[in-house]
Amino acid sequence: MKKIIYSILFLFLIGNISAQQTPADPQTTAISIEGATAHLGNGKVIKNSLIMFNAGKLTFVGSAMSKIARQGTVIKAKNHHVYPGFIAANASLGLVEIDAVKASDDEDEIGTNNPHIRSLIAYNAESKVVESMRPNGVLMAQITPRGGTFSGTSSIVQLDAWNWEDAAIKVDDGIHMNWPGSFTSGRWWLGEDPALKADPKYPENIGKIKTYLMNAKNYLAGQKIKKHLPYEATKGLFDGSQRLFIHVSGEREITDAITISKELGIKNMAIVHGEGAENIADLLVKNNIGVILDRPHRNPNSEDDAYDYTYTIAKVLTDKGVVVSLGMEGQMERMNTRNLPFYAGTFAAHGLDKEVALQLLTSNTAKILGIDDKVGSLQVGKDATLFISKGDALDMRGNQLTKAYIQGRDISLETHQTKLWKRYANKYKSE
Repeated sequence: MKKIIYSILFLFLIGNISAQQTPADPQTTAISIEGATAHLGNGKVIKNSLIMFNAGKLTFVGSAMSKIARQGTVIKAKNHHVYPGFIAANASLGLVEIDAVKASDDEDEIGTNNPHIRSLIAYNAESKVVESMRPNGVLMAQITPRGGTFSGTSSIVQLDAWNWEDAAIKVDDGIHMNWPGSFTSGRWWLGEDPALKADPKYPENIGKIKTYLMNAKNYLAGQKIKKHLPYEATKGLFDGSQRLFIHVSGEREITDAITISKELGIKNMAIVHGEGAENIADLLVKNNIGVILDRPHRNPNSEDDAYDYTYTIAKVLTDKGVVVSLGMEGQMERMNTRNLPFYAGTFAAHGLDKEVALQLLTSNTAKILGIDDKVGSLQVGKDATLFISKGDALDMRGNQLTKAYIQGRDISLETHQTKLWKRYANKYKSE
């Protein structure tokens, strides 16, 4: 019986691999996109634009009225829009294919403290889920592990590659840590009071984190007689080459997380989730700490929050000077990552300027992830990772891609879903 099950799973996996789109070839011919409205991703817009790129890099970004020779293939894009490729922060794409099939789930490692676990080597570049992101303009992602106190190390990839080595844009960009909450609730299924109350173990829990990081720091400064892989992995936190992504919500918790991290000499930090961050925005701005918010389509966690808290938090933080991005952790996160632009559109519908909302997926995300020198905006010298849309890419009615490029490569927008749509769209037309 086991042999039959394994055979079925093997055939299923082979079917998945064979259906995957072949990654595009490197760019060999220059491209000029003329006449489109270019949303540069840094808040600026060029209505009648000329975008040119060659060998995977942007060579010109400006007005189509410029008297400059067009290079290579010219794409007339009047009444269309050009955007930088969207970046999904705090995503687990490629780490899980099917939630119900344990063998395809590699997002959460056994153990509590795993800063040495690298999500990149588990990334499946041939995932059907990954390929379904591209038709909505999601062309890059921060592949992030889950679970434990120290979940592991994330990396940033582009979403059209043969394998994880080809996909990598930035390797081991940061370590992810889950900060404990200061409140707890009773187990209602055992008859305990389900109401929130102060957790008496909170000081003990944060004490464990502080002790672990202190031990790691002392180890790195010591003789290292016996190699300790988890401690070795934290080196980048103390020399500033890696960022500590602290998954935390609550005014007290965020304050504690920042204070303790600074005391230990951790230089680069970012807050993930960040509910309550609006109350300590000055602390975040002072320490140059960005916030990766959760998607807005959910209920507020606190009964004291306004009904539209999750829809307006991006504007509140932005108005206070905090660099804000948009992450994807949560229920059905992998499949919902394709809706990333529409979540930003929701923030725009609740007060955030449309071009500022776009920055949550482009330049702000690139800045927080430390890749703003390569991607995140349409600027000369950066990677030619961009797409052309028929309309507003933050609106599901306008997000209709006609072309997409990753590092100048003309990538396919075909997926197993578009194939099925085309197959069944004409089913009843001949009857």
